[in-house]
Amino acid sequence: MKLKTKLTLFNTISKLVIVTLFVLLLPVLIKNLNQGFTDNKLQKQKRKVLQLIKTSGIKEYVYAAYSPLKEEYYNLDEDSLNESLDTIKNEKRKIEGDTIAYRILSYNFTVNKKTYLLEIGKSIDTIEETAKPLQNIAFQVLVAMILLTIMADQLYSNYVLKPLGLIIKTKLLNQKFPNFGSYKEVKTSTSDFQHLDISIHKMIQTIENAFQKEREFISNASHELMTPISILQSKIENMFGRDDIVDEVKARLLEMQRILNRLKSITKTLLLISQIENEQFMKDDNIALSEILNEVGDEISIRFQAKNITYEANIPADWHLVKVNKFLLFNLFFNLINNAIKYNKPDGEIKVTTAHENNIFTVSITDTGIGIAAEDIPYIFNRFKKIRQSLQQDSFGLGLPIVKSIAGFHHIKIVVTSEKTVGSTFKLVFPPGAMEIREK
Repeated sequence: MKLKTKLTLFNTISKLVIVTLFVLLLPVLIKNLNQGFTDNKLQKQKRKVLQLIKTSGIKEYVYAAYSPLKEEYYNLDEDSLNESLDTIKNEKRKIEGDTIAYRILSYNFTVNKKTYLLEIGKSIDTIEETAKPLQNIAFQVLVAMILLTIMADQLYSNYVLKPLGLIIKTKLLNQKFPNFGSYKEVKTSTSDFQHLDISIHKMIQTIENAFQKEREFISNASHELMTPISILQSKIENMFGRDDIVDEVKARLLEMQRILNRLKSITKTLLLISQIENEQFMKDDNIALSEILNEVGDEISIRFQAKNITYEANIPADWHLVKVNKFLLFNLFFNLINNAIKYNKPDGEIKVTTAHENNIFTVSITDTGIGIAAEDIPYIFNRFKKIRQSLQQDSFGLGLPIVKSIAGFHHIKIVVTSEKTVGSTFKLVFPPGAMEIREK
């Protein structure tokens, strides 16, 4: 899940929690609000009555009254109790046979040496009638505010996290490792993202330098090794021509020659990988796919016969590779088919099939060999890791790394499926424009 989505989700959930709590507390809040408002109104009415009594005298205001719907209650009479009152309580009064609950302000005071009790009340039902509309209004306002804040959070999150998205998109995704290109600073006012951008750039530089040093070392070492290997091979071949070399020495010389041939093959392979990764090959060949595979089949046919393997290649004659390197693609198919022979069973089969759908061309090489363990598949293209099959077959383990380098050079995707003791399939998915159908 993306960081932006997580932030939005968190903000939404937190606001929903706030709304839930507010809805649960709203009746209590409205009740307290109404009660406070009513109490303030009663206090104002009390002050107004006292002011009128002070101005006009008390006799005119000594009476009991209530509104026609009994929503309000008023009473002023002499107080027979000798206690000081100044309270606001919920009390009940019986009026015309009806018992009604009021919020009543009770206040006693002395005028002309007489104590009077003033009571001003408001019906509890009337107070509660305003609660529901207030709750609805408060809830609607809250929901509107929540929606506005979610939209504001989303917009702000998009704005704040935009540099992070640019860093991921321009520095990490769709990059051709280890060729990263030139550094472009991501514009942002967030210091954390600035630090992240610079740190990723420094890390990329370090990785790129390490890759470059490795390439240079492999290239230089391969070049340097070829000369002494060739010299040793020449000297061994010259020694075979001498008459004083006994058979035992010749046997050892043959063993030395086999070791030198292996060393020469490894050196050439490493040099080829280095040249591919340094993009020292041109891609200007246009050739029929069937032609390359026929050439591979002709060159490797003797190995088919050695293990009695049936080889079948169903290649459309009108499929043509465009702007490729024929030499490299020949090596790619040669290594894949050679591996299919090496790890196949006697009397096995190898099939090369094609598919074309939605302008996507694929070539699959399927064998009936020993298969590859599921845990080994992620490492089969790693030239620094030799899997069990390579160890058992006396292999250098560099055939598939060459395939991977050539495929990467041509932007070909390789999909591997395999099952132990059943066989393996290497499917090559060609990029758009690399293959086209040409009529004869």
